[in-house]
Amino acid sequence: MDEAKVALIGCGYWGRNLARNYAALDALACVYDSNAQAAEEVAQQYRVPSSSFEDILASDVTALVIATPAGRHFYFAQAGLTHDKHVFVEKPLCLYPGEARLLCTIARRRKKMLMVGHVLQYHPAFMKLKDLIAQEGIGKLQYIYSHRLSLGKFRNEENILWSFAPHDISMILALAGGEPTYIWTIGGCYLAPYVHDTTTTHLSFASGIDAHIFVSWLHPYKEQKLVVIGDHGMMVFDDTEPWERKLQLYPHQIDISNTPPVAEKAEVQFISLQPAEPLYNECQHFLDCIQTEQTPRTDGEEGLRVLAVLDKAQKSLLVPSS
Repeated sequence: MDEAKVALIGCGYWGRNLARNYAALDALACVYDSNAQAAEEVAQQYRVPSSSFEDILASDVTALVIATPAGRHFYFAQAGLTHDKHVFVEKPLCLYPGEARLLCTIARRRKKMLMVGHVLQYHPAFMKLKDLIAQEGIGKLQYIYSHRLSLGKFRNEENILWSFAPHDISMILALAGGEPTYIWTIGGCYLAPYVHDTTTTHLSFASGIDAHIFVSWLHPYKEQKLVVIGDHGMMVFDDTEPWERKLQLYPHQIDISNTPPVAEKAEVQFISLQPAEPLYNECQHFLDCIQTEQTPRTDGEEGLRVLAVLDKAQKSLLVPSS
């Protein structure tokens, strides 16, 4: 198979990051945006054509990379798949589980790749954390919590749950190895009516694992932290730390022979990582999957599972407190 070439659909803030990485991989063929000026700026920067969406569908590009507002994901992804293009879609896959199921069905029938941009699954720290947990490095998982907090960027087209939480939901589902049996979300609208600025989501799994996700864009400082508790140790993925401190292992033990149990604390261990840009890894993975016809780590089905959790969390959020 010839090397894959992609068309970027959407040249906003995140689209420009995708353009940079696909250009570095020598895979960027052309760009499109409804804002012609934005498209032209990216096209000139990377010396590729700015094309109409219709021309892209009719062209021989291998794949579409979609980074538009979430409400347009389904339209562009469906069009790409039905024109026999592989499709990469930024998170969330789309807004409604029914749309996501249809995209998965079309991709399967057309034998085309459908991948979702859950970029933290391609972070070296998370990949190492996942490997260590699979090797029972901290024993049986008990609970997980994540914080994704900052001041801004404020949005009106989506709330904080849809903007920040997909990353954490994706990581937690990957670690829990299943789908939650219970989902409950609360939050607050402080800057604009009906747009939640903070949410806290609780997930319970049949395995006994519990998880908590706190997201906010109304927070005095940036925090991006995933904490995983096992019965033989604890791990922390803190993405605000430098590379040598991003992944931390706390080999604490709990002596349950006493009443009450006694904590036996141990020194933190910093896990060595090979620094790499997660988005570059993700883009490379998409191209590799096209070449080898392997299933992406975050394929359409994984995107659907994340979307199903988001959908239930949103419905829970809108239920008035008693």
